[in-house]
Amino acid sequence: MNHIILLSAILSAGIGLAQTKEDALIAKAKAIHGRVLKLDTHNDIDATNFTPECNYTMRLTTQVNLPKMTEGMMDVSFMIVYVGQGPLTPEGYDDAYRQAVEKFEAIHRFTEKIAPDKMGLALTPAQVVALKKKGMRIAVIGIENGYPIGTDIKRVKEFYDRGGRYMSLAHNGNSQLADSNTGEVQGYSYNNGLSPLGREVIAEMNRLGMMVDLSHPSKGANMEAIKLSKAPVIASHSGVRAVGDVSRNMDDELLLALKKNGGVVQMVGFASYVKAESKERAEALAKVREGLMAGIQGGRRGRGGAQAGPRACAVEAPGAAAAPGRTRGGGFLAALPPDVRANYEKSMAEIDAKYPPSPRANVKDFVNHIDYAVKLIGIDHVGLSSDFDGGGGLDGWNSAAEAFNVTLELVRRGYTEKQIAKMWSGNLLRVWADVEKVSRKLSKK
Repeated sequence: MNHIILLSAILSAGIGLAQTKEDALIAKAKAIHGRVLKLDTHNDIDATNFTPECNYTMRLTTQVNLPKMTEGMMDVSFMIVYVGQGPLTPEGYDDAYRQAVEKFEAIHRFTEKIAPDKMGLALTPAQVVALKKKGMRIAVIGIENGYPIGTDIKRVKEFYDRGGRYMSLAHNGNSQLADSNTGEVQGYSYNNGLSPLGREVIAEMNRLGMMVDLSHPSKGANMEAIKLSKAPVIASHSGVRAVGDVSRNMDDELLLALKKNGGVVQMVGFASYVKAESKERAEALAKVREGLMAGIQGGRRGRGGAQAGPRACAVEAPGAAAAPGRTRGGGFLAALPPDVRANYEKSMAEIDAKYPPSPRANVKDFVNHIDYAVKLIGIDHVGLSSDFDGGGGLDGWNSAAEAFNVTLELVRRGYTEKQIAKMWSGNLLRVWADVEKVSRKLSKK
C-alpha cells in the first residue's frame, strides 16, 4: 500500500510540475503578445460592413472587426481592396474600377467618419508606430489584383493617392498585367510572366513607393517582378510549397529569390494552403471557385456594380465562436448574392461527399510553414498573415480574436521575443520603409 501511495505522489508531482511549466510558458507568451506590435497583412472586406448602421465597431460575424481585434490584441489590419478577375474588356475594367473605388471609400469612411477615435488609416510605417502609441487600432490598405487599373497606368498613382500601399498584379486568372498561379492548370497569357504593361506598372510602383505583392501571380511572373523591382517585394499571404504543394504557395527557388531581393513572405493561415487537399478534391474546388467568381462578377454587373440588395447586419450572437467551415470567412459568405451562395454551398456539399476533406489544418501545421521558411531564408524575411474574410482561417486561429494562439505556438517552438516581434510586424515595416527609401531616390533622378 505504501508503494501505491508513493507512486501516486510521484505521478501527482510530475503532473503538477508539467502544469507549472505550461502555466509559465503561457504567461511568457501572453507577456510577449502584449508587448509586440501585431500586424496582419491580408484581411478582405465587404463595403456593406462600413456604413453607419453596420460597421466594424460591432462584433460582426466577420473574422476581423474592432471587438475581435481588441480581444486578440491585434494592432494592424491591412484591409484589402479586392476585385476578382473578370473579362479583359473596357466594360470589365470599368466594372472592376467601380468595385475597387467602393472599397477604398469604405475604408476611408470608417477611419475618417464612423470610428476616427478608434481606428486610424496609416499611409507610412512611421504612422503605424505613431498610431499604436496613441492606443489606436490601425488600418492599412492593400490592393489584391491590379485588374481595376485597366490599361491606364495613371490609375496606379490614383490608387496610391487613395491609400493603397501594396498591390498584386494578378489574382486567380491571368490579368492584363501578369500571369496567375492558376495558369499552372489553365494556361498562361504571357509565357508565365508579365505583360509589357505589367513591367511598366512595376516601375511605377517603385517610383511611388507602393510595395509589389507576389501573392497570386505565377512563379514566372513573380521571378520577373523580383528581377525588375528596384525595391524589396512582399508576398502578402503565401505559404511554403515544400510543405503544402499548391500553386498559391512559394517554392524554394522563389523564396530564395525573395530573400536575395530583401523582401518578406507573410505566411498565410489559410487551411487548404497550409495542408494541401488531394489532387481530385483540389481540382474540384478550383472549378467551384471559378464558378463562384463568375457568379459574383455577373451578379455585380447585373446590379450596376452593387452588391445584392439590402441585407441584415450580421452581428455575432453573444458568446459565439467562429465556426470552422470551408471558407471560414463569415463576411465573405454573407456578402454573396443569395443565389450564388446557395449554389456554392450545394457544390461544396457534393464535393465533400465525393472527396471528403482531410482533417483541418491547425496552428501547429501553420507554424510548420514558418519553421521551414525561417530555416531556408532566415527570420528577417518571414512574417504572418491570415487572409481572414477571404477564405483564411484554421483551427486555433479562426479570427483576429484568436491571434494569441499563434504567439503561444511560436514561444512553444523556442522563438524569442525579438524574433516574434519581427514576424508579427518588424520585417514588414522594415521592407515598407525600404520601399519608401527607393521611391525617394528615384524621385531625385
